[in-house]
Amino acid sequence: MSASGKLVPAVVQVLDGKSRPTDVIPVLFNPEQYDLSKSIKYGSTEIAGLTTPVTQFASGDAETLSMELFFDTSEERVDVRAATELLDQLVTVDGEQHAPPRCRFVWGSLVFTAVVERLEKSFTKFLPTGQPVRARVNVTFREYKTAKQQRDAIPFFSSDTTSTRTVTGEETLWLIADEEYGDPGLWRRIAEANDIENPRDLRPGQRLVVPEL
Repeated sequence: MSASGKLVPAVVQVLDGKSRPTDVIPVLFNPEQYDLSKSIKYGSTEIAGLTTPVTQFASGDAETLSMELFFDTSEERVDVRAATELLDQLVTVDGEQHAPPRCRFVWGSLVFTAVVERLEKSFTKFLPTGQPVRARVNVTFREYKTAKQQRDAIPFFSSDTTSTRTVTGEETLWLIADEEYGDPGLWRRIAEANDIENPRDLRPGQRLVVPEL
């Protein structure tokens, strides 16, 4: 609802592409619900001497927005495909940019910039002539952000000052790098700072310089 109490209609804004038939695709009926999904990916690094690979963060996956849109032109007795085909441009390669256009789903406070990953249409009611007048469209939007937008949004925390630490027990450079930097693959930085040729050649009580990243 808007501040005036009127139902705010959902729209899909087409953000780029020269051959688009329209800049705004109206949603004839607001969706009954929508689903947001976010996942992340992890990788495994095998480290000598350990029985289980070290699990470490690899990357985030794009958030997705899924919903079912309802179209009905049975009262007007006109072909509903004229309305649903406006969505086809979102999964059609634009001749100038060589990719489908970016879009933005806007419904009240929900503003989701994305590309369309999946579009499925089901036609459920027909005129005697065979023309469809009712349709349900399942659509999945995949979040779109540039690399700069993502970097600006992530508060990276990493070792930014040189420090020292004392080797204890059966520690290895891989484990120390994982603790200090969050990435066991950065062990060479510590090895170079301490003139260590064999990464397994550590002694309990040994003082290590841990350089900044």
